[in-house]
Amino acid sequence: MNQEAGVSNIGIKYWHYHPKSGLEKYPVLFYFHGAGERGNNLEDVLQHGPPKLITENRNFPFIIISPQCPSGTYWRKINLVAFIDEMIENYSIDRERIYLSGNSMGGYCTWFLAITFPYMFAAIAPICGGGDSTQMFKIKHMPVWAFHGEEDDVVPYSESLKMVTQLREVGGNVKFTSYPATGHDSWTPTYANDELYAWMIKQKRV
Repeated sequence: MNQEAGVSNIGIKYWHYHPKSGLEKYPVLFYFHGAGERGNNLEDVLQHGPPKLITENRNFPFIIISPQCPSGTYWRKINLVAFIDEMIENYSIDRERIYLSGNSMGGYCTWFLAITFPYMFAAIAPICGGGDSTQMFKIKHMPVWAFHGEEDDVVPYSESLKMVTQLREVGGNVKFTSYPATGHDSWTPTYANDELYAWMIKQKRV
């Protein structure tokens, strides 16, 4: 498995995937899992998303960092900027090409980080998440591709819809893919879609 475990200076466990290429600086995708993968067993993070695909020998054009949220807490309560900065230093990451994605709790985290640090990231792909739609003006410059299942009974479809609608109203650069017959698991078809990664790798920080 071309994926290694690590522990950051602030105690966050994570998986690290490095593509087979000889670049001096690498684009990076930070993947944030959902609430079900919280805990102390890093193997749980391999259940979904890019970490799972890597275990199935999927290759990606960028570094992928997949941290684990500890039990009993939420992503936004962790100093993720300190974590990201440490990863940038450890893995020769291109600061102009930092991408974020996550599903469910990780989708909320993706929106939150982008809004809070609107000039730190090149693009985001939140899946079945949501957030404060009144803040969309802060990221109208940032490429966004959001995803949600219309039959989601865990995180309502309206959560993504309100974010996308408001972002469009302020002139944002946003795409939205909805899955008409899909429930909460909108991440499996999303992360299986090569178009997502092709779109993402084209984006650079404004």
